[in-house]
Amino acid sequence: MRHYLFTSESVTEGHPDKICDQISDAVLDAILSADPEGRVACETTVSTGLVHIMGEISTKCYVDIPRITREVIRSIGYDRAKYGFDCDTCGIITNIDEQSGDIALGVDKSLESKNGEDAELQHGAGDQGMMFGYACDETPELMPLPISLAHALAKQLTKIRKDGLVDYLRPDGKTQVTVEYDENHKAVRIDTIVISTQHAPEATLEQIRRDMIELVVKPIVPEELLDEDTRYFINPTGRVVIGGPQGDSGLTGRKIIVDTYGGSAPHGGGAFSGKDPTKVDRSAAYAARYIAKNVVAAGLAKRCQVQLAYAIGVAKPVSVLVETFGTGKVDDGVLSDAVQQVFDLRPTAIIRQLELRKPIYQKLAAYGHMGREDLGVRWEDTDKVEALLAAIK
Repeated sequence: MRHYLFTSESVTEGHPDKICDQISDAVLDAILSADPEGRVACETTVSTGLVHIMGEISTKCYVDIPRITREVIRSIGYDRAKYGFDCDTCGIITNIDEQSGDIALGVDKSLESKNGEDAELQHGAGDQGMMFGYACDETPELMPLPISLAHALAKQLTKIRKDGLVDYLRPDGKTQVTVEYDENHKAVRIDTIVISTQHAPEATLEQIRRDMIELVVKPIVPEELLDEDTRYFINPTGRVVIGGPQGDSGLTGRKIIVDTYGGSAPHGGGAFSGKDPTKVDRSAAYAARYIAKNVVAAGLAKRCQVQLAYAIGVAKPVSVLVETFGTGKVDDGVLSDAVQQVFDLRPTAIIRQLELRKPIYQKLAAYGHMGREDLGVRWEDTDKVEALLAAIK
């Protein structure tokens, strides 16, 4: 195969869709803090001056959703009207029902436990569907390089704003990185970097472009990956004064590729934010990442993709598929058997193993759910390496 280009994007926490993800997960965190068994499916949408929180929640506790919402918006940086969105004056609508009793029938007690099997691990999957996990050896955290760099640039863009290094930046922003790979799938250079950031009307394009290169790109991107042919597109439209919910409506779950692997692996379709861990959209996606990362960390493959699939109300996955794209040290079928020996993939077991009833989710709702070693999440651990190697032997 000849050299090829691959691109991934990220967005800052002030992007309208990411505002929604953070609100939904902040509501989830508040409920899990008081009621770890709470059932939450919380969706948020934002537009000019308005936040609408809706969904199905069953819990024994009370949480002040409007207060939580305003705190999230304030922490992001939308705290004055001139930014086009203000935490203190925006309207907030809540529309919450209880979780459907029909769904609870299968989640509370799995098909297996109804048949007398393993009552301890009783939860059934909260929905049908397929989830994917992925890992590769391109970065220390075993994530694809394009999405890793895109997230790092987005975080740096937010950092220089919050640290006050420049006074004209506003919370909304997007980054994009195009990496050139050689015929052996090795990253050899950065072809293109795109940064679009909301800014004050008095900031000049020349100033923004200069600061983005010096304060965002250079501290993050390895110098050896940049060359004289690397292209930079900084605010390529020329002006991004109107941003955030004033510039575009936002919705929970509309950045699922940003949340995962930047397009390097498939996505099953289910969003993460606002969902408690009985929803396998979330918990099984984390489990699939956990498996894939341990496979690569064990040296059993350079690239690993895991697909898990579930039926609603059934605890055991209906299928487990491991794909190593020709990089595996053993046959993919052998590896798949070993994975199923080492990892218990029933929802209750996943929740316990990965400690998913803790209020850990709002911090994950921006800059990706995978590769987040900085947050100490359990699905980034590589503690199953020895068990996998033993199972292979």
